[in-house]
Amino acid sequence: MHHQQASLFDTGETGLGDLAAVRRTPLSHGAWIDTLPGWLGGADDLFQDLADHVPWREERRRMYDNVVAVPRLLAHYDAGEPLPDPVLDEAREKLSAHYAAELGEPFVTAGLCYYRDGRDSVAWHGDRFGRGRTQDTMVAILSLGEPRALMLRPRDGHAATVRQPLGHGDLIVMGGSCQRTWDHAVPKTRAGVGGRISVQFRPRGVR
Repeated sequence: MHHQQASLFDTGETGLGDLAAVRRTPLSHGAWIDTLPGWLGGADDLFQDLADHVPWREERRRMYDNVVAVPRLLAHYDAGEPLPDPVLDEAREKLSAHYAAELGEPFVTAGLCYYRDGRDSVAWHGDRFGRGRTQDTMVAILSLGEPRALMLRPRDGHAATVRQPLGHGDLIVMGGSCQRTWDHAVPKTRAGVGGRISVQFRPRGVR
């Protein structure tokens, strides 16, 4: 695994900030995003630990007549499974408590994606497997490592695309109708970026 250069913005002290500082941006169709830069201090150390020790898997999917490698590494932790670092359990608990009144249920699963360099990506999609297809829900993403752009665009094309760079402990929460009415992607980049790991916390039945 590649070793991560420490960020000038990372204090080196692992710890989570106050979620009261999140800033909400309304989107169209009842969708919104909450953002909090640098929510997790010491995120670069956590990035390296996860990059080295998570049991990453490479998936292959059929594309037309070919079977191709998914351009990122993946790991998934179901409800009740211990997460690979205690600070991720703490992050999930804090998110569940902060959004309890609005979401009405806890975040229970964690999906991890490892973008090894600028060639790794994820195409436009929404988390619409399960209840996210028909119900408002939330997906919270904690980003570790080098910043990559998370792009969001409305499915009907009637609003501007949003570009949100995420890395070094940044948090984004996609809420309301976001998974149903908007798509998101992490595009490839020719820039010489290092690795990024996204940790996606989801409620029951949302994928």
